[in-house]
This record gives sequence, C-alpha cells and structure tokens, in this order.
Amino acid sequence: MKEEPNFLFSKKKYIILICSICLLILGFVLMSGGGSSGSEFNPEIFSSRRVVLAPIIIIMAFILSGFIIMKKK
Repeated sequence: MKEEPNFLFSKKKYIILICSICLLILGFVLMSGGGSSGSEFNPEIFSSRRVVLAPIIIIMAFILSGFIIMKKK
C-alpha cells in the first residue's frame, strides 16, 4: 500500500501562506527606493506610499499569516 504524505497544513492554508508572503514582499518593495544623497534633500523619502501604505500592507501580511497558522482545520 502507498501511504499519503502527512503535511502539517492543508493545501488551502499553504496557498494562503504563500499569498501572505507575497503581500509581505510587496510591502517591502513599496517601502524601498532611493534616499537622500549627501547634502541634497529628497522629499520622496516622506511620501505617503512609503510612510503609510507600505507599513499597513506589511502589518496585514503578518496578521494574515499568524491567523492562518493558528487557525484549526
């Protein structure tokens, strides 16, 4: 008889975890960008995309992944 592998999570949970990891990567990509160069000030550092949107996406990704890990079948 061939035994089926016993995974820790179901297929649906793995898909949601992969989506939350992709969401986390998206948040860090939105937060990245050029900085100030020496004596020249770059106002793009304080854009709402970097200061507001990216941290919200990152926090949502962490909450989603924690919720999926803790949720029972």
